Amino acid sequence: MTTDPATARSARARPDAVLARAVDEARAAAVEVAGPSNVGDHTGARPEGDRVVTHLFRCTQPGYRGWHWSVTLARAPRQRHITVDEVVLLPGDDALVAPPWLPWSERVEPGDVGPGDLLPVDDDDPRLVPGWFAGDPATEALVDESTVRSVADEVGLGRERVLSLEGRDEAATRWYDGDHGPATPMAEAAPARCASCGFLVRMAGPLGTLFGVCANGMVSDDGSVVAHDHGCGGHSDVRESRPGGPPRLPAPVLDTVAYAPLARD
Repeated sequence: MTTDPATARSARARPDAVLARAVDEARAAAVEVAGPSNVGDHTGARPEGDRVVTHLFRCTQPGYRGWHWSVTLARAPRQRHITVDEVVLLPGDDALVAPPWLPWSERVEPGDVGPGDLLPVDDDDPRLVPGWFAGDPATEALVDESTVRSVADEVGLGRERVLSLEGRDEAATRWYDGDHGPATPMAEAAPARCASCGFLVRMAGPLGTLFGVCANGMVSDDGSVVAHDHGCGGHSDVRESRPGGPPRLPAPVLDTVAYAPLARD
């Protein structure tokens, strides 16, 4: 004799009759955990498996709107004795819950690190590579080959780690798309670009082809890395406008108060 699969699934979906009627036993278990004032109306029961049923009760505790007490009951085969498996408080569809947890490394934003705070860097951070691995005189111009290349010869005498290609590209993208790049209201209204400004301090290395450091203490970009095609109103070529032609003299004033004697022939 064969059983239709749909009929078997329907039989498994029906809750155990003995456990489904055990609402009072489930409520007593919830009250024992939460207290009588925090357990509300019975909102339903659902089967969890063979002879396993979960009863749901509304949570009336202040601050837990939309939550419910979940009480799971079970019984052994051919036994009517009911066992309480667990009692837990679970959120419903309209419950107010905390946002998904994020590790601290994904929550830190620029400017969050203050005096005395430490920001550890992972050993496998893709933005960094060992110091002896960085720089190739054949492809990249070095600031001082006599000192920089010695780091590659004797590991440990220089910086332990330096920027990788990924780290350099990430920094360049962040700077170029940030407040000191070309796509800002300040740069769009500027009379000229930073590349032609006398206050721009050139940077060495690959990043120097796109960026420099502003040294104009009268503007907000002072001390910041700026893109060559950034700009502001403090460009070194800006001059005070003066009207053309000879200087204008004040109109003559006639003295009508004092007098002076005139000589006669």
